[in-house]
Amino acid sequence: MARIEGVDLPRGKRIDVALTSIYGIGHTSSRKILDAAQVEHHIRVKDLSESEVAAIRDVIQRAHKVEGELRKEIAMNIKRLIDINCYRGIRHKRGLPVRGQRTHTNSRTRKGPRRAVSRRR
Repeated sequence: MARIEGVDLPRGKRIDVALTSIYGIGHTSSRKILDAAQVEHHIRVKDLSESEVAAIRDVIQRAHKVEGELRKEIAMNIKRLIDINCYRGIRHKRGLPVRGQRTHTNSRTRKGPRRAVSRRR
């Protein structure tokens, strides 16, 4: 069982795809990590040796910010924006889209389900 940064990698997947299950690692950084650790991209996680897992773990710890550390940094960045009351911070606080998207008809993901409007008589 390959366990890297507190995440169990799926055993049946190729290592370049399995590394993307770690928060903060995508396809591009996965390939760069494997090149730096000198591990083949097409090997399945269950076929990795302990030395290869250790090499991958070492590259990630040396050069990448992942999982809890990355989540904490992102949360602190959002908190800073909210504290200084900039436009982006206000949008975060109100739960609205931050990057200039239209909100009149769209952005249901960010705003949540529609609320029924009751008519008064």
